[in-house]
Amino acid sequence: MDWLERAASLRQWSRDGIRAPHKPLLLLYALGRFQADAEGELRYSSVEADLKQLLAEYGPARATTPAYPFHHLANDEVWEVRTDRGAGSPGTGVRELRSSGATGQLAPDLRAALRREPSLLGRMARVLLDLHFPPSLHPDLCEAVGLELELAETDALAAPERRQRDRRMRELVLTAYEYQCAFCGYDGMIGTVPVALEAAHVRWWAYDGPDDVDNGLCLCSLHHKLFDMGVLGIGDGHRILVSQRFVGRSPAARDHVTALAGRPLIGPQPGIRPVAATHRTWHTSQVFKGSPRPSAA
Repeated sequence: MDWLERAASLRQWSRDGIRAPHKPLLLLYALGRFQADAEGELRYSSVEADLKQLLAEYGPARATTPAYPFHHLANDEVWEVRTDRGAGSPGTGVRELRSSGATGQLAPDLRAALRREPSLLGRMARVLLDLHFPPSLHPDLCEAVGLELELAETDALAAPERRQRDRRMRELVLTAYEYQCAFCGYDGMIGTVPVALEAAHVRWWAYDGPDDVDNGLCLCSLHHKLFDMGVLGIGDGHRILVSQRFVGRSPAARDHVTALAGRPLIGPQPGIRPVAATHRTWHTSQVFKGSPRPSAA
């Protein structure tokens, strides 16, 4: 059975080019959860909020429900649904899915294939990402569904003793900074969904940075990239550092980067711990490039 072909040919509702990535999103979510816990089941009432958020951020503009893919994905033979009464989905009714204790899981044959060939997980995820989402969204989407794609593509599944990411960090950090960039104050949204706002680790997760609010910053996409590239940092008094190595001659570069030198961070809100000194020190020594510029006038 060619699982990559199955992933590439999910049956989806379509009309006049309208996007309906409901099944791909659910399958990506299920792959991410399988990577973290190969035996786990996804109870609809427990994952409904996660799936709604995925649809709000990466799905179509129109209002929709995760009940549809939860029920219909089983038709593609990559997913199964069981209830307290046994095998089979009760349908697309949200109340029925909740009250029947409906749980979903990757199909048994697919779970067995992923155990035999761990790299299959990464290849399936790549198919889904490439077919349904632009490359600029791939990293954020993988983070949202808990997929560590690089790990999946090295033929290794997450071992039980391996440290796992806390999937709640993004929401906790964005809330702590009141959904605005800590460097520039950008707070763009579409409806109630934040756009181009990200939770940045100060001490990188790959280097034992914890998924804690005091190791996080809410940053816009531009400043997140510059922070991770060492152009920006955090100094004493939680003031912004700008590297002297950064060169930008345009007004935009001056306004969005060099003018930040010496400004205090925006946030977090009162009662929430700011970035811990140990994480600031790590970033300054391991990531920030060169010496900081003098404070902007």
